[in-house]
Amino acid sequence: MAADTVHLLDHPALQRPKISHRDPLFEGYLEIGQPAPPASELPLSELHPEDPELWRQQKMWDRFERLRNEAPVHYTADSFVGPFWSISRYEDIMAVDTDHKRFSSSWEYGGITLGSPPADFELPMFIAMDEPQHSEQRKTVQPAVAPNMLKEFEPLIRSRTQGLLDSLPVGEPFDWVDKVSIELTTMMLATLFDYPFEKRRDLTHWSDMATGMNNPDICPGGEEQWKREMMECLATFMQIFQERGAQPLKNDLISLLAHGEKTRNMTPMELLGNVILLIVGGNDTTRNSMTASVYALNKYPAEYEKLKADHSLIPNMVSETIRWQTPLAHMRRTALEDVEMHGQTIKKGDQVAMWYVSGNRDERFWDRPNDYIIDRENARRHISFGFGIHRCVGNRLAELQLQILWQELMERFSHIEVMDEPSFTAGAFVKGYTWMPVVLHGK
Repeated sequence: MAADTVHLLDHPALQRPKISHRDPLFEGYLEIGQPAPPASELPLSELHPEDPELWRQQKMWDRFERLRNEAPVHYTADSFVGPFWSISRYEDIMAVDTDHKRFSSSWEYGGITLGSPPADFELPMFIAMDEPQHSEQRKTVQPAVAPNMLKEFEPLIRSRTQGLLDSLPVGEPFDWVDKVSIELTTMMLATLFDYPFEKRRDLTHWSDMATGMNNPDICPGGEEQWKREMMECLATFMQIFQERGAQPLKNDLISLLAHGEKTRNMTPMELLGNVILLIVGGNDTTRNSMTASVYALNKYPAEYEKLKADHSLIPNMVSETIRWQTPLAHMRRTALEDVEMHGQTIKKGDQVAMWYVSGNRDERFWDRPNDYIIDRENARRHISFGFGIHRCVGNRLAELQLQILWQELMERFSHIEVMDEPSFTAGAFVKGYTWMPVVLHGK
């Protein structure tokens, strides 16, 4: 920590948010704050990569390393999300992700996240559909993030980024997650949905809520609160959907859905499912990669110096950040038939977790996978966006937002200093940050 910032240690922005909740759902898992034992001290059956506290503590890495080396197709027989298989190596994840005949993402079989949806509250969405329905609905929303739209968005993103960065305090701590990462991504989401700009934080709230039903920090009321807030989201977007359907077609996501041949007659729950998918997809990847980039450059100061010396590395640095971070830790598939892999038999109907976060650290594919190397030659081959037909539809927009952010940061500040270890999201789906205090140093 720089000497001239020591006097700021008592600043309110440096007070770590307290964690006080504990959900009885996680009985038998790590308690909040309970140190996670090293993976080497546990039998394979007790590694439990789905334990939310492992992710809060960032202690899942040695679990995945052990799975890759000893049990690349690993069965967890008992967990709060039910029994499931873990696929942890890069090449195996790619094989499952592209095998749509034997592995389904359909909501009819459970969708894309581990566990069963609440009773009578299934959320069909195009990422949780198989062909041909998946491509039919995906094509409907693609125009909103097509290359021509990226050219149109670029000056808007740059202008907003410039305005936000110019409003930040220099030499005074603030929470990067809230002031920068959430704010920039939420402004972009409001534009994509043509959502009332002054209410844009609704979108962040619904994104967190959608993936946080089992996270008492986000949803202390559990399933009952989650259902209530999801219905509030549906009521809001159903009104917008109906209004856009009665208006001439525009290029925002809701208008495209309201006019699309395969989507204009969606049921209310299909609408909610697709809205949640687009909110989460447009929010979590970008938001958490924005925070990860600052965190990683502070952890690897030689890489930060490399970037300061050569701004042309920004696009590759963005790809490396998305690999190193892996904002969505896993996606689920369901086996449609018995499948043999690495001497194990995945039975028809079994849940399968493709751990992207592990594949992006697989020593068999990556050189020095745990290190952050901004000029890594194959950084774009990360699997954070998924692979094949389910690859993230807005991946280019996410990259553009991150590139513009760093171009503008490098113009304004000599250094962004992380003042304390960040607080991490508790949960094995969204791999993110809830708080990270920083100080900006002017040129």
